[in-house]
Amino acid sequence: MNQTATKLIDACEQLLCEIDSIEQLTARRLAMRAGTTPSSVSYHFGSQEQLVIATAERVYKRLNAERLSLLNAAVQKASPNPPSLEDIIAALIGPSVHWNLDPDSKYPVLSHFTAMAERSRDPELYRSIIEGIEHHRVFIPYFRLLAPWLSEAEIGWRMSCALGIRSQVTRSRLRNEVLTNHTIDFSDADAVIAHIVEVVAPMFRRPG
Repeated sequence: MNQTATKLIDACEQLLCEIDSIEQLTARRLAMRAGTTPSSVSYHFGSQEQLVIATAERVYKRLNAERLSLLNAAVQKASPNPPSLEDIIAALIGPSVHWNLDPDSKYPVLSHFTAMAERSRDPELYRSIIEGIEHHRVFIPYFRLLAPWLSEAEIGWRMSCALGIRSQVTRSRLRNEVLTNHTIDFSDADAVIAHIVEVVAPMFRRPG
């Protein structure tokens, strides 16, 4: 990727963290922030939409790198024994929770990306990111080690449920505060992660 394209992605990432709605993102604003011309957006990326997708892809890679780093740390901490179930679940869902609750994180980039994907006339542009699961598959062998009575499909289903719980918690904070009678501090990422882990862990334990 050349220098101008990198500057455009940098500018797009910065602006997506500053604006309230995707409509506020324009080629002119992007060009001004990147120190280039508005036409460079389409020249380097084909469209502004594709620039946002490229920006979100870079941010997702950082998020997934953090997830895998936590997984590796859990494995190393427990070695030579298997990692704890709780640590594996926390590595899976924790980074998203931390990013969502950190006002200085790049989570708004992912929020705007999701909003664009839902309204796009060309959903194929988003498929590789939205349906990408290789970073999740890395967790399956560890869950199978801890729950050998579950098939890979059964583990995949439980992981999907865990990620669904994470998404519900991170996207509906006010609703969750009301439902929990304000007994959980939703500004404390570690506390929120601990509560999610507490709910998810029994799904991977042997019945009875």
